[in-house]
Amino acid sequence: MSMFAGFEHIVREREPLAPFMWLRLGGHAEYLAEPTNPQELAGLVRRCRENDVSVRILGGGSNIVVRDQGVPGLVIHLGAAAFAQITIADNVISAGAGAKLGHVISTAVREGLAGLEPLVGIPGTVGGALHGNAGTDNHDVGQWTTSAEVMTLSGEIVTHQRDELRFAYRYSNIDELVILRAHFALERDDRAELIKRLQRIWIVKKSKQPPSDENMGRLFKNPIGIRAAELIEQAGLKGAKIGGAEISDHHPNFVVARAGATSDDVVRLIELVRSQVRDRLGVELETDIEIW
Repeated sequence: MSMFAGFEHIVREREPLAPFMWLRLGGHAEYLAEPTNPQELAGLVRRCRENDVSVRILGGGSNIVVRDQGVPGLVIHLGAAAFAQITIADNVISAGAGAKLGHVISTAVREGLAGLEPLVGIPGTVGGALHGNAGTDNHDVGQWTTSAEVMTLSGEIVTHQRDELRFAYRYSNIDELVILRAHFALERDDRAELIKRLQRIWIVKKSKQPPSDENMGRLFKNPIGIRAAELIEQAGLKGAKIGGAEISDHHPNFVVARAGATSDDVVRLIELVRSQVRDRLGVELETDIEIW
């Protein structure tokens, strides 16, 4: 821990990562840090750069599989309140990267601000949503983003304005180490109607997803013109299992971690599905989940 002298209060060694993951699987982080403010975050980033230590950023853990052997280097979890603040000025809602996307959406709707409600039901944090431009078929977080504050590998804070940002399907050009904060310019609408719209969208989405009490994760991006779930079902892989990992019967683009599942089971199942869809249907699926 001498490398992190001065940060002992926020850095822990050999910390299990499974409790931070939606799948509740995975090994240890060599080091796990939970900074309480941007200054501590910047100090950790600079320290790692000076010592040539790899850094990974962890938000909600909804789209990550940590291998059973664990992760080398430092994992930084942005779970402190300083990284989750939400503010509103006129029609602009600003949210820290650690804020839950669902919380930002409900706050916007409560304030009569429309635009983000089609994204209800998408798990994870603002930072993760912005990094991968989370969205649905016709809506994504990028279309409402006016600027983003980021931290570079040197610990410097930079703001990207709208004309510098590029968004596409499950893609953004924000490639700095950390997304700190995002600003969304929304549209004024009737609050009561917005609440009803949000509820309708939520009900429809919940009916199409596996039960919320299951440890689950979405696997693949949708290729152009077709849904990954349809391809997986056409390939005869609905309900496929490896160990305790299983392709959901309810929605084939979700993996469910049953009792006794390991991260290795999930990774092997991902590779099985990808290879079978490629061999049987001629389509190469791209993962929507990071494997650490």
